[in-house]
Amino acid sequence: MCLRGFVIFPLLAVLYLALASPILAFKKADSIRRATLGTDSWKAAQEADRIDALPGQPPVEFAMYAGYITVNEQAGRAHYYFFVEAAEEPENKPLVIWHNGGPGCSSIAYGFGEELGPFFINEGGETLRLNPNAGNKVANIVFVESPAGVGFSYTNTSNDLYTSGDNRTAYDNYAFVTNWMKRFPQYKGRDFYLSGESYAGYYVPELSKLIYENNKNLPDADKINFKGFMVGNPVIDTYSDNWGYIDFLYYHAMISDQLYAKIKVVCNFQRKNATLSDACVKLLYYNADEEQGEIDPYSVYAPACTSNTTFGGNFTGHHPLHTPHKKLFNPVLGHFRREEYDPCTYDYSLIYFNRPDVQKAMHANTTGIPYPWVGCSDPLFLNWKDSATTVLPIYQELLEAGLQLWVFSGDADSVVPVTGTRYALSSLNLPVVVPWYSWYHNLQVGGRVIVYEGNLTLVTVRGAGHEVPLLRPEEFLQVFSAFLNQSLLPRTPYP
Repeated sequence: MCLRGFVIFPLLAVLYLALASPILAFKKADSIRRATLGTDSWKAAQEADRIDALPGQPPVEFAMYAGYITVNEQAGRAHYYFFVEAAEEPENKPLVIWHNGGPGCSSIAYGFGEELGPFFINEGGETLRLNPNAGNKVANIVFVESPAGVGFSYTNTSNDLYTSGDNRTAYDNYAFVTNWMKRFPQYKGRDFYLSGESYAGYYVPELSKLIYENNKNLPDADKINFKGFMVGNPVIDTYSDNWGYIDFLYYHAMISDQLYAKIKVVCNFQRKNATLSDACVKLLYYNADEEQGEIDPYSVYAPACTSNTTFGGNFTGHHPLHTPHKKLFNPVLGHFRREEYDPCTYDYSLIYFNRPDVQKAMHANTTGIPYPWVGCSDPLFLNWKDSATTVLPIYQELLEAGLQLWVFSGDADSVVPVTGTRYALSSLNLPVVVPWYSWYHNLQVGGRVIVYEGNLTLVTVRGAGHEVPLLRPEEFLQVFSAFLNQSLLPRTPYP
């Protein structure tokens, strides 16, 4: 998920929860858990991370592991991960690391808990049910909470929560990959991919670039077998994303002719200037919101969640549909915080992941932090120090290197809309090798596809919002499988 806003426009909108608290540990949780392991081999460390079962889960045959990977020894930063092996023949399936966005939002809360993880949390937060379209049907998947301070991830240097940014996150994420593979060396030579959504549209390419460039200087035995990435509803290029945002609002009849014309004049988006004026911000966030009404911007045709917990309840005591938008603006980055995403699934996560028995089973929060786990971190989000204005040059570099890049986009997301994504990819001026066509999921159109020269594919998913795996789970699994198999999606319906 991703929160609206980065340097210039109302982007980055990932299911954001007010009053989020950082996870700050004062001891190294992974060291504590392994204090009795001594200097034993990776097998002992790996076995210490094995999960027998989560509270309330149905029985499964696949293996699960979770714990902490240190990413910076000096600062004491460690990322929490949850690894789900493929349900069948894991030894023959690729390895995928999944990131959510924010910046500052949890891959456990969203990717694992309500999108492509193996389980969904039932209402009330007491039990789990199987996800019939889980990503581990086609891959071994690692969900990682990044950067330190997100979810269960932690830092021993409290100032880290106020100095995070893209650059440090990329290097910490690279350390996570290399150190995780030391703990799971059986996956070292496996076909390896990165994936994620929203602000991970920056995380994933930035990490990909580090992997690709570092591989050049490593002996073959130490290289990561990196094949490419797939990102969903991703931030890519601020200039394109800004234009795509206002065009999406206008052509989906969400704002008036008069406001659309005024935004184009007042905002005057330019590549050379990544800062929005106060007048532009007011039009984009306040005037546009007023004209749209009380809808869910993450999925503009979906009903809004009416739970008291997600938007209020224990936090504000107000019903979301009866309370004006509450937003925080960071004048440095232009960030806004919007309400949480629709279907109330996050409500159940708040209950489940705060249960002591669940945290114990997950090998999480081993230092007993005295405040609740939440899906997103306010200090990280509001104090983000450096954010890309574009990652298009990284796309160009990786495409020239022969890596496989896929972008998927739910076409009902107004936060990081498909219009901006199309503008950004088109600006690369790559020849089209497979012209735009409709792809099918069973007997229905699942979305559209276009393939550019150099192994760049754009897939739209019809009717999906910002969290494609949540709103169109079967279609997402079909897209995910096609990406991993390097195959085109079907042009014709099938029974």
